[in-house]
Amino acid sequence: MFTQDQPRLRNWINGKFIDVVASGSDQAVKTIPVTSPYNAKVIGHVPLSTAADVADAVAAAQAAFPAWSSRTIKDRAAILIRFHSLLTKHVDQLADMVVLEHGKNKAEAIASVLKGQETVEYALSLPQVVQGKMLEVSRGITCYDTRVPLGVVASVVPFNFPVMVPMWTLPIAIAMGNTMVLKPSEKVPFTMTKIVELLKEAGLPDGVVNLVHGTADAVNALIDHDDVKAVTFVGTSHIAEMVSQRCHRLNKRVLALGGAKNHMISAPDRNIEMTSSDVVNSYSGCSGQRCMAATVLLTIGHQQELVDRIVAKSEALRPGSKAGEVGPVIDQASVDKITRYINEAEASGARILVDGRPWTKSQSEGFWVGPTVILHTNKQDAALHDEIFGPVLSILAVDTAEEALAIENANPYGNAACIYTNSGATADHFIKRFSAGMCGVNIGVAVPREPFSFGGWNKSRFGNHCDITGDGGVEFFSTRRKVTTKWVPQENASWMS
Repeated sequence: MFTQDQPRLRNWINGKFIDVVASGSDQAVKTIPVTSPYNAKVIGHVPLSTAADVADAVAAAQAAFPAWSSRTIKDRAAILIRFHSLLTKHVDQLADMVVLEHGKNKAEAIASVLKGQETVEYALSLPQVVQGKMLEVSRGITCYDTRVPLGVVASVVPFNFPVMVPMWTLPIAIAMGNTMVLKPSEKVPFTMTKIVELLKEAGLPDGVVNLVHGTADAVNALIDHDDVKAVTFVGTSHIAEMVSQRCHRLNKRVLALGGAKNHMISAPDRNIEMTSSDVVNSYSGCSGQRCMAATVLLTIGHQQELVDRIVAKSEALRPGSKAGEVGPVIDQASVDKITRYINEAEASGARILVDGRPWTKSQSEGFWVGPTVILHTNKQDAALHDEIFGPVLSILAVDTAEEALAIENANPYGNAACIYTNSGATADHFIKRFSAGMCGVNIGVAVPREPFSFGGWNKSRFGNHCDITGDGGVEFFSTRRKVTTKWVPQENASWMS
């Protein structure tokens, strides 16, 4: 049934690949196909792990925890140094895997691996970053604190960045002394399968990082397991909130990042060339499948020259896997969702300035929607408010800065926002009033770079109120032990004189 061209993946538990436990009346291993977005062809089969499979992975992580957490943080970081070197050595191979299973173009895939490397590099710095504090708080009494790992942690990651998003959590979590069970997206399971092999080659002890495949049942089993002390999740806001609530009922530490609807505001004094290029890159890069894609452009006043430039640059984009080309979206369900929003906007009276729907038929195979630019007149259009997760830009002209800010502030998400302007005072005015955790000035995809941490506000983040990378990740993946000391003077200390 499974050929070399269509492999069946296995879980990675205690340093080796393990078949999923058969279940059901027929005692068969349940699998689902993995397809390449470029041609819709099946490239493998991912097993659906049961609660028993999850328990095996957690048991391996729990068994590895005492020895791993007892190592010094410098010792743990030394293994990550070797892992970093292996990631660099295999960047091209990993990028090819991302192209195959996700659909990014090659340049985007390489960039995503290198962005994951940045978080590894931050983890390498932790021996110099996470020292505790010490202070003589009163005469003869000293307080100090140390960071203590939590134990077994779980990380559930999405399809849109097969390397980068897992690297948000894995390096920091294990550098701080935790062990991990990671569940990759069932849509892109291959890349992390290669990553765990590189971790073993780097010298990571067996059981420190484990990989289980599956869907909701595997996630629920991870959350519910008593030995899992903390859970991170990245996905839609609807599921993120469900994960957060399930963890909270168990009094379990959780950080669940959700979706976004990110706004860009164009002031009248913006630079047209830079703004148009940045807007097009923001909404169409990675086929719009990223939570940092800014997909609503609010122009203060009618800015026809800017709109014309955006349209021209969008129309010049071509489908493909080369740098500068737009890749496919992940599956047919995404195609259907994206085109539905375009259809609804058109039916409500919006003008489709650039129409990406013909790509769904012009490409002979795969899951394609081309860059689409919609000029709205109705503020209630769903495309202006919902996360579409595709290469669709909504443009709406407003009369004032206050009106633009009111629209951005009313957005229930709070991931990112951007102001395009040549005025520092204007930029400062908007940045202080945006309702978003990550803000840009003339940068539509305002992703913080290490050591600054990644995380949004409002319905873009649920659970513990800290970011997922940087010092937020350190805070999430450890707890503080506070020690207060007092020493009684020795009655006979003549030996000291």
